[in-house]
Amino acid sequence: MKQKDFVIKAMVENGNLATFSQLYRLTDVSSWQTKTPFATIRRIVQTNKEFFKIQPGLWGLSEFKSEILSKLNIKEIARENEFTHSYFQGIIAQIGNLRNFYTYIPPQDKNRFFIDKKLHEVATTSKIYEFSYPKIIKFAKTIDAIWFNERKLPHSFFEVEHSTDFKNSLNKFYELQDFNAKMFIVADKNRRAQFNSVISASIYESIASSVRFVDYDSIVKLYEKENLKVQVGI
Repeated sequence: MKQKDFVIKAMVENGNLATFSQLYRLTDVSSWQTKTPFATIRRIVQTNKEFFKIQPGLWGLSEFKSEILSKLNIKEIARENEFTHSYFQGIIAQIGNLRNFYTYIPPQDKNRFFIDKKLHEVATTSKIYEFSYPKIIKFAKTIDAIWFNERKLPHSFFEVEHSTDFKNSLNKFYELQDFNAKMFIVADKNRRAQFNSVISASIYESIASSVRFVDYDSIVKLYEKENLKVQVGI
């Protein structure tokens, strides 16, 4: 078997699609004469027609493209936008889980899918912790993803901005600015300039230095890095 065949076999066994993190774990590389098998897996997937990109870090077998898109319910643009949003909510929650945070996804999103799991199956807490006054909790409970520390206080707030104009997310962060918590906008890298333009408005001056823009590719790379730590026992 060629190296590519091992990757295809692993993807078939995973339902014809997989994240890189899953491929690192599932692909049999014991016969490969390379010191960097994970880099080889990435190269194989990214450069061969047998594979197609579904989302950053998520790939499928081209032979089953129609079946996969139908299964994920993302054939239409509106459905694709919804899937992208929930996909990154799941990625963020998974990173938090790997870092031993309590992870929260808002109730309105709990039944949306992160690949083959509903988001409430990924998050570790189904209800937001009552860490402040009801008015503050009202804003916080709609945040796309939250990491809570061991004291059940917010460590990081995340808003996934796939298609809207950032203002709704920034307005939420404005109400949460008095907490010692990190705030992140997660979006496509091509939207960074738009984000910079919006957050430069005077109304957001008090939070402009606290909110960080993180692009999709960076979030996926962080997810892979955290998974690798677990797999190699770091």
